[in-house]
Amino acid sequence: MPDRHAVRVATEKRAVLDAVGPRLRDLRHRRRMTIAELAERTGINESTLSRLEGGNRKPTLELLLPLAEVYAVPLDDLVGAPRTGDPRIHPRPVTRDGMTFIPLSQPGGVQAHKLLIPPRPGGEPRPATHEGFEWLYVIAGRLRLVLGDQSLVLKPGEAAEFDTHVPHWLGAEGDRTVELLVLFGHQGERAHLKARTS
Repeated sequence: MPDRHAVRVATEKRAVLDAVGPRLRDLRHRRRMTIAELAERTGINESTLSRLEGGNRKPTLELLLPLAEVYAVPLDDLVGAPRTGDPRIHPRPVTRDGMTFIPLSQPGGVQAHKLLIPPRPGGEPRPATHEGFEWLYVIAGRLRLVLGDQSLVLKPGEAAEFDTHVPHWLGAEGDRTVELLVLFGHQGERAHLKARTS
């Protein structure tokens, strides 16, 4: 007679694994990415990604780590680790292109991150575009924002918002790491934060 505890554990494990594919598909759709775009950014071929989302490929750490990095979410969010009910955020930093992203929100809707950008001497701006709308606020250091044909330097306490279809690039101005708060939403989701002047 099979051990009830072992059967329950195996059933729970299977349920967690079965939920990974739909969760990955939902996350990709919310990021408005195609399988081809995701394959290019992760280095995982389209067939594997499609089978992973469809539940026909076992989710391994080797596959999930690049996905967590591209989506800038903790690995727990991809596998649906149980929530404890604790309202405190336990951020897990993700480093990409030399920048450190510290997630401050759960996946879906407008995403909030603290972003640390170290100085990169001699690094030339490489503006890029993507879907979405971004709002940022400089906490410390000086931020160089290249936006279209403009090049701006923002100091602590200054904020900017822009459509990410416009070619843009963020970097540290000077020899100090810049810290900023970034809110990113899909196209049409704006911060709508207006400062009142006296």
